[in-house]
Amino acid sequence: MEVRINVSRQQVEKVFGLEEYWCHCVAWSSSGTTKSQKAYIRIAYLRKNFEQEPLAKEVSLEQGIVLPCRPPEGIPPAEVEWLRNEDLVDPSLDPNVYITREHSLVVRQARLADTANYTCVAKNIVARRRSASAAVIVYVNGGWSTWTEWSVCSASCGRGWQKRSRSCTNPAPLNGGAFCEGQNVQKTACATLCPVDGSWSPWSKWSACGLDCTHWRSRECSDPAPRNGGEECQGADLDTRNCTSDLCVHTASGPEDVALYVGLIAVAVCLVLLLLVLILIYCRKKEGLDSDVADSSILTSGFQPVSIKPSKADNPHLLTIQPDLSTTTTTYQGSLCPRQDGPSPKFQLTNGHLLSPLGGGRHTLHHSSPTSEAEDFVSRLSTQNYFRSLPRGTSNMAYGTFNFLGGRLMIPNTGISLLIPPDAIPRGKIYEIYLTLHKPEDVRLPLAGCQTLLSPIVSCGPPGVLLTRPVILAMDHCGEPSPDSWSLRLKKQSCEGSWEDVLHLGEEAPSHLYYCQLEASACYIFTEQLGRFALVGEALSVAATKRLKLLLFAPVACTSLEYNIRVYCLHDTHDALKEVVQLEKQLGGQLIQEPRVLHFKDSYHNLRLSIHDVPSSLWKSKLLVSYQEIPFYHIWNGTQQYLHCTFTLERVSPSTSDLACKVWVWQVEGDGQSFSINFNITKDTRFAELLALESEGGVPALVGPSAFKIPFLIRQKIITSLDPPCSRGADWRTLAQKLHLDSHLSFFASKPSPTAMILNLWEARHFPSGNLSQLAAAVAGLGQPDTGLFTVSEAEC
Repeated sequence: MEVRINVSRQQVEKVFGLEEYWCHCVAWSSSGTTKSQKAYIRIAYLRKNFEQEPLAKEVSLEQGIVLPCRPPEGIPPAEVEWLRNEDLVDPSLDPNVYITREHSLVVRQARLADTANYTCVAKNIVARRRSASAAVIVYVNGGWSTWTEWSVCSASCGRGWQKRSRSCTNPAPLNGGAFCEGQNVQKTACATLCPVDGSWSPWSKWSACGLDCTHWRSRECSDPAPRNGGEECQGADLDTRNCTSDLCVHTASGPEDVALYVGLIAVAVCLVLLLLVLILIYCRKKEGLDSDVADSSILTSGFQPVSIKPSKADNPHLLTIQPDLSTTTTTYQGSLCPRQDGPSPKFQLTNGHLLSPLGGGRHTLHHSSPTSEAEDFVSRLSTQNYFRSLPRGTSNMAYGTFNFLGGRLMIPNTGISLLIPPDAIPRGKIYEIYLTLHKPEDVRLPLAGCQTLLSPIVSCGPPGVLLTRPVILAMDHCGEPSPDSWSLRLKKQSCEGSWEDVLHLGEEAPSHLYYCQLEASACYIFTEQLGRFALVGEALSVAATKRLKLLLFAPVACTSLEYNIRVYCLHDTHDALKEVVQLEKQLGGQLIQEPRVLHFKDSYHNLRLSIHDVPSSLWKSKLLVSYQEIPFYHIWNGTQQYLHCTFTLERVSPSTSDLACKVWVWQVEGDGQSFSINFNITKDTRFAELLALESEGGVPALVGPSAFKIPFLIRQKIITSLDPPCSRGADWRTLAQKLHLDSHLSFFASKPSPTAMILNLWEARHFPSGNLSQLAAAVAGLGQPDTGLFTVSEAEC
């Protein structure tokens, strides 16, 4: 039996009021009675206003989209569906979209087809409600196409230009996307060898008249000689003709001619004898003044001096030579920078002693000054107009007083040093020299086109001092040197403040005032003029890369639920590392992972940073987007310091101390690095010693022989032995090859002492950790059997 009952709303409200009510069915028979379960009756409704409606958005291509929707309150709860331009969105047909439990619409990677108006629809048995439409626009940022091939050189002969171009079509900007940043045209200099036609040299003098009554003259096709496909000289190179004077008469000589010839022969013999006597006297005087020629074959012992007394086994120190310093000296007291409208700086001479006369024994000269003297020195420099940008402290500055013995200035933990070789300062003069590291934001260095700063900005001075030998300025750089990828230039600031290119690396002239030895991570600049320098590179192709150092820092102590991880992206140079370490010490940070090196390409793509695999049960990321970005030009121009991104995590509980996650750092279409972090934030300090700054050889200033690894007297003997050319090749050229410096032979040969230049460069590259025994072995390998011993007795000291 089936039973139905219809009850109206009014009937129920009369009996039960407006409260919730229920019904059940009762059935009975002779066997007994039973009741059904209660059926509750509720009033169904759906309110009009959404609790949260989707909002319009503009997103880039492949970026994620989240459109939230919270439907109106209703009984029964409303079901939600999404419309895209009035068409139903079905996640089962499109795997790129899905609807969350909270009814939000998520697009995993935005496509151009996802540009539309989106509407959230809520419905139940009572009604159907529509939210306001949200317009979503998917834009595309422009991307550069590949460079075209270089055009033909504009000049068929001589210096010209060639260029290449690219277009912002890969992809083209759409829906308001950003246009490509950077240049669409690159120009570079080119040179085509011009053909040179040969030309005759002047005729030689006529020869004596021959037995056949003819004489001749000649000329050569060498003024200039033909080259680069030029034409040869036209005409004959030999001209003969008959003798037309009495020179052609050959008769027997009379008694007068015989007497004439005998007199001429006697005069010639006398001249030859006089010349031999003068040569003999000169050689004897030279033997009395010069020491014996040294023998490099004995140098395998590492330049150990010979002493009459037996040496102790526990004292293996090398010999340090101290020449007499008690000579009359002069001091440079001119202005730091010559004025254009006035006379040149003057040198005021004062008689006096640099140091008191040295007593017996050995001495080592070190330069040190109290803090008050350092402040006085900086204040004196700051009074000059040209040096108002010098730092007012001494942490990034070194200075000292030097004479002809030379010395060395170093800024600790920066890789920056200035080597002043012996005799670079004229004898009798004393210079107060400084070395300064500048922050990029303190010095305006204009960069054009694709140029980028690859090194720190360094000043050495004062400018205008007279130097008779090149000094060597050493500093780090972050470029990956390649002649096909980079055009490298050394820039120097003039006294007026403008920057000019003083050296194009790879095109150095041997007689130039500047020269550069470029290595993988450092450069050594030979200069005879002090001033402010910087190494600038211009990318010639997208293969040009800069080395970035990636460092992860976090707080040493965490007293709140939040925990910040800072990721620094800085130039791979010692000075940049020093600045960040000092900054983090002030912020109370610690290194939480080993540093990594990333090669950043000239591809106009930004650097992206993201964090992954954070355990959701212990930590929660407060980052609202999937990744962070550092713009390409902020990194590429090299003038911005402390570039970093911060990832903020929140602990679920204050007792949480273990953190395990991954941090990705990568350049779009470029290199990338991954950091796997497994760290205890309360007691883990295992990475602290990785950034312990070393002293780099002691005090910032070293004066005299203590600044050099090679003893002074042995250095002089090596120079005397290897400077003269040797037919067997055992001279300075062979030494340069053994030290892998043979690409600079033309520069060394242009100097009065090539061996001194080689030894100066060795000192700049290997101080203070250089192996003197290896240099000794290189010199000993030259094998000059006819030379004396490279040894120094105590009497000579």
